[in-house]
Amino acid sequence: MATLQDSRDKNVLGGDLKCCCKSPLTGFYRNGYCQTGPTDFGRHVVCAQVTAEFLQFSKARGNDLSTPQPAYQFPGLKPGDKWCLCAARWQEAKDAGMAPLVDLSATHVSALEVINLDALIPHALPGQFSPEEE
Repeated sequence: MATLQDSRDKNVLGGDLKCCCKSPLTGFYRNGYCQTGPTDFGRHVVCAQVTAEFLQFSKARGNDLSTPQPAYQFPGLKPGDKWCLCAARWQEAKDAGMAPLVDLSATHVSALEVINLDALIPHALPGQFSPEEE
């Protein structure tokens, strides 16, 4: 189990993977990073800033991220929280017009195996990416 950021972890822009969120503590390994490994079948690698619309969308798809689950030390998410989402769920939300914004510096490069970078860029957090950086 990974507990510290692996120096080999890169983000979708090719830089070092940054922390997504420590409060609430996110990531498959609950270390704040959207890292993945062989037991992460959902590939929780997209660092997203959730919205009310996305939370409703996810709940309707069977993944309630807003209700606290104390048994799993999960506080429940509220709009504005950052969370490591499954790449396929983010893509599904994008296809439905419900994709939340993404922190590209904290989104693991393996997300690109599921999502095209050109799909992520328009959803980047404000000020994180601009066309002149291409």
